[in-house]
Amino acid sequence: MSIDCSGIRRWPLTDANPPALRVGFVLANNFTLSALSLFVDALRLAADEGDRSRPIRCTWSIMAAKPEPIRSSCGLLVQRTSPLADPHLFDYVVVVGGLLHAGEQVDDAIVQYLKSTAKAGVALIGVCTGSFILARAGLMKGRRCCVCWYHFQDYEAEFPDQRPIADQLFVVDRDRITCSGGSGVADLAAFLISRHLGQTVAQKSLHVLLLQHARSGSDAQPHPPLNDRVGDDRVQRALLIMEQHMAEPLSIDVIASKLNISGRQLERLFRTNLSMRPVVVYRQLRLRYARWLIESTHKSITDVAVETGFCDNAHFSRQFREHFGMPPSRVRASRSAASRNAVDRQSAMRDNPRLY
Repeated sequence: MSIDCSGIRRWPLTDANPPALRVGFVLANNFTLSALSLFVDALRLAADEGDRSRPIRCTWSIMAAKPEPIRSSCGLLVQRTSPLADPHLFDYVVVVGGLLHAGEQVDDAIVQYLKSTAKAGVALIGVCTGSFILARAGLMKGRRCCVCWYHFQDYEAEFPDQRPIADQLFVVDRDRITCSGGSGVADLAAFLISRHLGQTVAQKSLHVLLLQHARSGSDAQPHPPLNDRVGDDRVQRALLIMEQHMAEPLSIDVIASKLNISGRQLERLFRTNLSMRPVVVYRQLRLRYARWLIESTHKSITDVAVETGFCDNAHFSRQFREHFGMPPSRVRASRSAASRNAVDRQSAMRDNPRLY
């Protein structure tokens, strides 16, 4: 199936009434379709009165170096509406990322185009894993970068000299904007529409999309790692920070300082929302992650202890036993037994198919 995004009106820079917002899109191989569609639909609804979709106040273009359709991660194909155009024709060039580990995301022509766009002083936006593409092109040095909590460790591992932000929807750092993806793309689009066309127009786009209101870029990503009933934004952020610092746990005071509150205030918030002290919650998160590593990987118990921030095996085993009622070695043994039973069952099914 192919989605044709043609019919784009292009406005020369000398036009007496150019559109207020001009956006060019570059799509990665296996890009996230929802990220593109949310962004474009918000622009479409802002571009005209009602739902007529004429590209009057906003224009957008899907660019590619080659004429072949670009495949999305769900298998749908999107056709380009133009080759790589002069960056000066746009207020923003948006890189829509997608699957990280499914081959090359963009070719050399796209990388060179992004570099020329940056050199031209046109703002670059990375949505979903588009931030990885910008960083690989060397275009995020000295800039704050927002990534989805799901890809925090991937980004940190690939770019150890950078510190990603995974507790916000999007981050604006001068002429670089990065967005975690998901529904946050609609919030980012609304932010840009509001900047160029006003808040009323931005709100109209969201209302037609049945979204109640625009969240700010600094709002927390909706990821409840411990308890989906946590309503306090500061507690959610603290939990995200804890998840992102398993191997080298931070002190509660350091976590509190990242939230611009005191350690005592963070203690009160955790007691109110989770009925536990933050240090206890932190330890439980690390132990839950340790159990997952033991059950899902072949890492040694020692390696698991190190990866989850425990100083030595004895301390780790004691904490693990207290929390789960059994030592980590028994969990590993149970996993091995379950694997053997599964292999034996498969073998029996092959030898005696009538019994199954």
